[in-house]
Amino acid sequence: MLAPGTKVRVRNDWPETRGPCHIRTPHYVRGETGVVVRHLGDFPNPEDLAFARPAPILALYHVRFAQPALWGEGMAGDEVVVEIFEPWLEAA
Repeated sequence: MLAPGTKVRVRNDWPETRGPCHIRTPHYVRGETGVVVRHLGDFPNPEDLAFARPAPILALYHVRFAQPALWGEGMAGDEVVVEIFEPWLEAA
């Protein structure tokens, strides 16, 4: 489990370019660095559930990103918090 305050990078992966899939990770955070805010619990992987496949239980986190880094606008201190499953996160 990732601890609050852990710096992470979202995998820069684009499975939707390889065929039909269901992705919950927003495109605008892929490849970006953020900080784990909290562990939200453990849930079946929705990317598998969408296709009625067996779904492993995965940790889900709130991850905080600086808004100006994501969109090139906003003020210092503006933040975006996104729910992201652990397989999408790697050490930064």
